[in-house]
Amino acid sequence: MSSTTLTPPLHEGEADARIGLRDHVRHTSALVRRNLLWIRQDPESMLDAILMPIIFTLLFVYVFGGSIGQALGGGQDAYVQYVVPGMMAMMSMNIAMAVGTGFNQDFQNGIMDRFRTLPIGQGSVLFAKIVVELMRMLVATAVMMVVGVLVGFDITNWAGLFAAVGLSALFGSAIMWIFLVLGVSLKSAQSVQAMGFLVLMPLQFGSSIFAPTQSMPGWLQAFTDYNPLSSLADSARGLMVGGPVAHDIWVTVGWSTVLTLVMAPIAIHKFRTKN
Repeated sequence: MSSTTLTPPLHEGEADARIGLRDHVRHTSALVRRNLLWIRQDPESMLDAILMPIIFTLLFVYVFGGSIGQALGGGQDAYVQYVVPGMMAMMSMNIAMAVGTGFNQDFQNGIMDRFRTLPIGQGSVLFAKIVVELMRMLVATAVMMVVGVLVGFDITNWAGLFAAVGLSALFGSAIMWIFLVLGVSLKSAQSVQAMGFLVLMPLQFGSSIFAPTQSMPGWLQAFTDYNPLSSLADSARGLMVGGPVAHDIWVTVGWSTVLTLVMAPIAIHKFRTKN
């Protein structure tokens, strides 16, 4: 009488461990292509990356530029030089929120359930989402810079500009892991979006993105000192228009590293175990 040997189920992570790095890269590339093809079929999904930087740049320059620019000692032209680099931090946060809502919608549509049944690295699904959102962030940043130049921003340091874009992409990718956790944890895309705004609004306006912090109340200045968006905005400003950058760059890189190391394993674990 023949006996049947039962193979025990793989523990979490064992399937990924059997997939080599080369296969992980191949799976991620295929999923990136799938997501790009989806954007090609639904070009309206790029409206936020294209219209948001136009609207926000024009809004802050022409509504607040005169008054805040006078406080800076140079009028609207001075404010353009101040706010355009700082808005890179805003782009990284706003685009990051979109990855959470899109991830949640993919779960609601059943797409993620299909991915989890395929013999692919589970982390590849999340990495592909981040790569595509980083591409969208680069598009949004390019649009913002074009509008900034049109309203008077003077690019004097191209190397600093590219360094600021890279720093924003690094921080944006770290923030995306937080929104991936929200996307897989909350029940609806509306909940992810609502939670995102509750996080984004205090961080963005309680920072040095749109205005100097010297005139803020003491308790708010203390908050801005520890706000990573202030460090990112000040880093981009220093790299692009001049000023001290070393401390702010290290703070931004430190925040990005810690957020990624903490949130990426949580996001991957929740993705694997979500019912």
